Amino acid sequence: MMTTVVIVDDEMIGRRSLRESCERLGTVRIVGEFADSESALQSIRSNPPDILFLDIKIDAMTGLDIARSLEPASAPSIVFVTAYDQYAIEAFDLSAADYLVKPFDEMRFRRSFARACERRAMADSGRRLASISEALTRLSQRPGFEVTGDVRLLAESTNGRLRVVEAADIEMAEADRNYVRLSVGGESLTLRGTLQQVEASLKHEAMLRISRSCIVNTKHVREISRMHRGDFILVTKCGRTVTCSVGYRDAVRRYWEQLRLPHLPQGNTP
Repeated sequence: MMTTVVIVDDEMIGRRSLRESCERLGTVRIVGEFADSESALQSIRSNPPDILFLDIKIDAMTGLDIARSLEPASAPSIVFVTAYDQYAIEAFDLSAADYLVKPFDEMRFRRSFARACERRAMADSGRRLASISEALTRLSQRPGFEVTGDVRLLAESTNGRLRVVEAADIEMAEADRNYVRLSVGGESLTLRGTLQQVEASLKHEAMLRISRSCIVNTKHVREISRMHRGDFILVTKCGRTVTCSVGYRDAVRRYWEQLRLPHLPQGNTP
Protein backbone atom coordinates (compact mmCIF):
# COMPACT_ATOMS: atom_id res chain seq x y z
CA MET A 1 0.00 0.00 0.00
CA MET A 2 1.35 3.40 -1.03
CA THR A 3 1.92 6.14 1.54
CA THR A 4 0.70 9.55 0.40
CA VAL A 5 2.95 12.53 1.04
CA VAL A 6 2.71 16.32 0.74
CA ILE A 7 5.86 18.49 0.69
CA VAL A 8 5.75 22.16 1.72
CA ASP A 9 8.94 24.20 1.33
CA ASP A 10 9.43 27.65 -0.14
CA GLU A 11 12.80 26.66 -1.62
CA MET A 12 12.87 24.58 -4.80
CA ILE A 13 16.04 22.76 -3.76
CA GLY A 14 14.41 21.78 -0.47
CA ARG A 15 11.35 20.35 -2.24
CA ARG A 16 13.55 18.48 -4.71
CA SER A 17 15.68 16.95 -1.96
CA LEU A 18 12.59 15.65 -0.15
CA ARG A 19 10.98 14.47 -3.38
CA GLU A 20 14.04 12.47 -4.39
CA SER A 21 14.36 10.91 -0.94
CA CYS A 22 10.69 9.89 -1.05
CA GLU A 23 11.00 8.46 -4.55
CA ARG A 24 13.94 6.28 -3.49
CA LEU A 25 11.70 4.58 -0.93
CA GLY A 26 9.50 3.18 -3.70
CA THR A 27 6.38 2.99 -1.52
CA VAL A 28 5.49 6.70 -1.56
CA ARG A 29 3.09 8.67 -3.75
CA ILE A 30 3.65 12.43 -3.63
CA VAL A 31 0.23 14.06 -3.96
CA GLY A 32 1.35 17.66 -3.63
CA GLU A 33 4.31 20.04 -3.55
CA PHE A 34 3.81 23.61 -2.41
CA ALA A 35 5.98 26.70 -2.01
CA ASP A 36 3.34 28.84 -0.25
CA SER A 37 1.29 28.26 2.88
CA GLU A 38 -2.14 29.22 1.51
CA SER A 39 -2.14 26.66 -1.33
CA ALA A 40 -0.65 24.03 0.96
CA LEU A 41 -3.23 24.51 3.69
CA GLN A 42 -6.12 24.41 1.23
CA SER A 43 -4.88 21.13 -0.27
CA ILE A 44 -4.10 19.47 3.05
CA ARG A 45 -7.52 20.33 4.45
CA SER A 46 -9.40 19.05 1.40
CA ASN A 47 -7.34 15.90 0.91
CA PRO A 48 -5.14 15.08 3.94
CA PRO A 49 -2.06 13.00 3.09
CA ASP A 50 -0.64 10.28 5.30
CA ILE A 51 2.57 12.24 5.95
CA LEU A 52 3.34 15.95 5.67
CA PHE A 53 6.91 17.23 5.28
CA LEU A 54 6.61 20.82 6.42
CA ASP A 55 9.21 23.59 6.35
CA ILE A 56 9.21 25.97 9.31
CA LYS A 57 9.87 29.28 7.52
CA ILE A 58 7.64 29.59 4.46
CA ASP A 59 6.04 33.02 4.11
CA ALA A 60 3.86 35.16 6.36
CA MET A 61 2.40 31.92 7.70
CA THR A 62 4.97 29.53 9.17
CA GLY A 63 4.89 25.75 9.14
CA LEU A 64 4.02 25.86 12.84
CA ASP A 65 1.00 28.04 11.98
CA ILE A 66 -0.10 25.51 9.36
CA ALA A 67 0.16 22.67 11.86
CA ARG A 68 -1.95 24.58 14.38
CA SER A 69 -4.60 25.23 11.70
CA LEU A 70 -5.21 21.55 10.95
CA GLU A 71 -8.00 19.56 12.56
CA PRO A 72 -6.38 17.06 14.98
CA ALA A 73 -8.81 14.28 14.02
CA SER A 74 -7.77 14.34 10.35
CA ALA A 75 -4.28 15.84 10.51
CA PRO A 76 -1.46 13.92 8.80
CA SER A 77 1.66 12.74 10.55
CA ILE A 78 3.97 15.78 10.44
CA VAL A 79 7.74 15.94 9.99
CA PHE A 80 9.08 19.49 10.29
CA VAL A 81 12.02 20.14 7.94
CA THR A 82 14.17 23.22 8.52
CA ALA A 83 17.64 24.59 8.98
CA TYR A 84 16.59 26.24 12.26
CA ASP A 85 16.81 23.74 15.12
CA GLN A 86 15.70 26.29 17.74
CA TYR A 87 12.07 25.49 16.83
CA ALA A 88 12.36 21.84 17.85
CA ILE A 89 10.63 22.14 21.24
CA GLU A 90 7.64 24.02 19.79
CA ALA A 91 7.43 21.50 16.96
CA PHE A 92 7.19 18.57 19.35
CA ASP A 93 4.63 20.48 21.42
CA LEU A 94 2.50 20.28 18.25
CA SER A 95 2.87 16.47 18.31
CA ALA A 96 5.30 16.34 15.40
CA ALA A 97 6.46 12.84 14.48
CA ASP A 98 9.99 14.13 13.97
CA TYR A 99 12.15 17.21 13.33
CA LEU A 100 14.47 16.93 10.31
CA VAL A 101 17.32 19.47 10.23
CA LYS A 102 18.79 20.48 6.86
CA PRO A 103 21.03 19.25 5.40
CA PHE A 104 20.08 15.64 6.16
CA ASP A 105 21.45 12.36 4.84
CA GLU A 106 19.47 9.39 3.54
CA MET A 107 19.68 7.41 6.77
CA ARG A 108 18.34 10.32 8.82
CA PHE A 109 15.50 10.82 6.33
CA ARG A 110 14.51 7.16 6.49
CA ARG A 111 14.39 7.29 10.30
CA SER A 112 12.10 10.31 10.13
CA PHE A 113 9.88 8.61 7.57
CA ALA A 114 9.65 5.47 9.74
CA ARG A 115 8.70 7.54 12.79
CA ALA A 116 6.05 9.35 10.78
CA CYS A 117 4.61 6.02 9.61
CA GLU A 118 4.53 4.73 13.20
CA ARG A 119 2.74 7.89 14.37
CA ARG A 120 0.26 7.54 11.50
CA ALA A 121 -0.44 3.91 12.39
CA MET A 122 -1.05 4.88 16.01
CA ALA A 123 -3.45 7.65 14.96
CA ASP A 124 -5.34 5.31 12.61
CA SER A 125 -5.74 2.69 15.33
CA GLY A 126 -6.87 5.43 17.71
CA ARG A 127 -9.54 6.51 15.26
CA ARG A 128 -10.67 2.87 14.92
CA LEU A 129 -10.95 2.62 18.68
CA ALA A 130 -12.86 5.89 18.82
CA SER A 131 -15.33 4.78 16.13
CA ILE A 132 -15.92 1.47 17.93
CA SER A 133 -16.41 3.30 21.20
CA GLU A 134 -18.92 5.68 19.58
CA ALA A 135 -20.82 2.73 18.11
CA LEU A 136 -21.01 1.08 21.53
CA THR A 137 -22.23 4.34 23.06
CA ARG A 138 -25.00 4.65 20.46
CA LEU A 139 -25.97 1.03 21.07
CA SER A 140 -26.20 1.59 24.82
CA GLN A 141 -28.60 4.49 24.27
CA ARG A 142 -31.15 2.38 22.41
CA PRO A 143 -34.42 1.62 24.24
CA GLY A 144 -34.29 -1.68 26.04
CA PHE A 145 -30.50 -1.90 26.01
CA GLU A 146 -29.07 -2.63 29.43
CA VAL A 147 -25.43 -3.03 30.39
CA THR A 148 -24.78 -5.82 32.84
CA GLY A 149 -21.61 -7.03 34.48
CA ASP A 150 -18.30 -5.25 34.92
CA VAL A 151 -17.08 -2.31 32.86
CA ARG A 152 -14.83 -3.27 29.94
CA LEU A 153 -12.65 -1.00 27.80
CA LEU A 154 -11.22 -1.52 24.32
CA ALA A 155 -7.49 -0.78 24.06
CA GLU A 156 -4.58 -1.55 21.76
CA SER A 157 -1.49 -3.58 22.65
CA THR A 158 2.03 -2.85 21.42
CA ASN A 159 1.64 -5.38 18.59
CA GLY A 160 -1.40 -3.51 17.24
CA ARG A 161 -4.03 -5.97 18.42
CA LEU A 162 -7.22 -4.76 20.06
CA ARG A 163 -7.77 -6.01 23.59
CA VAL A 164 -10.91 -6.01 25.73
CA VAL A 165 -9.81 -5.01 29.22
CA GLU A 166 -11.74 -5.59 32.44
CA ALA A 167 -11.84 -2.36 34.45
CA ALA A 168 -10.93 -4.24 37.63
CA ASP A 169 -7.66 -5.38 36.01
CA ILE A 170 -6.41 -1.86 35.28
CA GLU A 171 -3.62 -0.88 37.66
CA MET A 172 -3.25 2.71 36.53
CA ALA A 173 -4.11 5.07 33.72
CA GLU A 174 -1.79 7.83 32.49
CA ALA A 175 -2.53 10.68 30.08
CA ASP A 176 -0.33 10.84 26.98
CA ARG A 177 -1.41 13.73 24.71
CA ASN A 178 -4.50 12.44 22.83
CA TYR A 179 -4.20 8.97 24.35
CA VAL A 180 -4.37 7.21 27.68
CA ARG A 181 -1.91 4.47 28.57
CA LEU A 182 -3.33 1.66 30.69
CA SER A 183 -1.14 -0.59 32.85
CA VAL A 184 -2.68 -4.06 32.92
CA GLY A 185 -0.83 -7.03 34.36
CA GLY A 186 2.57 -5.55 33.57
CA GLU A 187 1.54 -4.70 30.00
CA SER A 188 1.08 -1.21 28.55
CA LEU A 189 -2.05 -0.67 26.42
CA THR A 190 -3.16 2.42 24.51
CA LEU A 191 -6.62 3.96 24.48
CA ARG A 192 -7.59 7.06 22.48
CA GLY A 193 -9.37 9.61 24.65
CA THR A 194 -8.83 11.71 27.75
CA LEU A 195 -7.94 10.70 31.27
CA GLN A 196 -11.20 12.29 32.45
CA GLN A 197 -13.20 10.00 30.15
CA VAL A 198 -11.37 6.92 31.42
CA GLU A 199 -11.80 8.05 35.03
CA ALA A 200 -15.55 8.40 34.47
CA SER A 201 -15.66 4.88 33.01
CA LEU A 202 -13.85 3.56 36.08
CA LYS A 203 -16.01 5.38 38.61
CA HIS A 204 -17.04 2.10 40.25
CA GLU A 205 -13.40 1.12 40.78
CA ALA A 206 -11.29 2.32 43.72
CA MET A 207 -9.41 4.85 41.62
CA LEU A 208 -7.17 7.44 43.26
CA ARG A 209 -5.89 10.47 41.35
CA ILE A 210 -2.28 11.13 42.29
CA SER A 211 -1.51 13.82 39.69
CA ARG A 212 -3.15 15.66 36.81
CA SER A 213 -1.98 12.94 34.43
CA CYS A 214 -2.29 9.74 36.48
CA ILE A 215 -4.93 7.74 38.37
CA VAL A 216 -4.20 4.53 40.25
CA ASN A 217 -6.47 1.62 41.15
CA THR A 218 -5.88 1.29 44.90
CA LYS A 219 -6.84 -2.39 44.76
CA HIS A 220 -3.55 -2.95 42.94
CA VAL A 221 -1.34 -0.87 45.27
CA ARG A 222 1.26 -3.12 46.88
CA GLU A 223 3.39 -0.54 48.70
CA ILE A 224 2.99 3.07 49.76
CA SER A 225 5.68 5.16 51.41
CA ARG A 226 6.34 8.78 52.20
CA MET A 227 9.55 10.67 51.51
CA HIS A 228 11.02 13.19 53.93
CA ARG A 229 9.80 16.14 51.83
CA GLY A 230 6.23 14.85 51.84
CA ASP A 231 5.98 13.04 48.50
CA PHE A 232 4.07 9.75 48.47
CA ILE A 233 5.41 6.88 46.37
CA LEU A 234 3.05 4.08 45.32
CA VAL A 235 4.11 0.70 43.94
CA THR A 236 1.59 -1.53 42.15
CA LYS A 237 1.44 -5.32 42.25
CA CYS A 238 3.25 -5.54 38.92
CA GLY A 239 6.05 -3.28 40.09
CA ARG A 240 5.08 0.07 38.54
CA THR A 241 6.28 2.97 40.71
CA VAL A 242 4.63 6.41 40.62
CA THR A 243 4.96 9.55 42.74
CA CYS A 244 2.08 11.85 43.62
CA SER A 245 2.30 15.53 42.73
CA VAL A 246 2.08 18.31 45.30
CA GLY A 247 -1.52 19.23 44.51
CA TYR A 248 -2.75 15.70 45.23
CA ARG A 249 -0.83 14.98 48.44
CA ASP A 250 -3.90 15.50 50.63
CA ALA A 251 -5.93 12.90 48.72
CA VAL A 252 -3.09 10.39 48.95
CA ARG A 253 -2.54 11.25 52.61
CA ARG A 254 -6.20 10.50 53.39
CA TYR A 255 -5.85 7.16 51.65
CA TRP A 256 -2.62 6.51 53.60
CA GLU A 257 -4.30 7.35 56.92
CA GLN A 258 -7.26 5.12 56.10
CA LEU A 259 -4.87 2.21 55.65
CA ARG A 260 -2.95 2.97 58.84
CA LEU A 261 -6.04 3.59 60.97
CA PRO A 262 -9.09 1.69 59.65
CA HIS A 263 -12.50 3.01 60.72
CA LEU A 264 -13.87 1.11 63.71
CA PRO A 265 -17.58 0.21 63.94
CA GLN A 266 -19.58 2.59 66.11
CA GLY A 267 -19.77 1.48 69.70
CA ASN A 268 -16.42 -0.29 69.58
CA THR A 269 -14.27 2.79 70.04
CA PRO A 270 -11.93 2.22 73.01
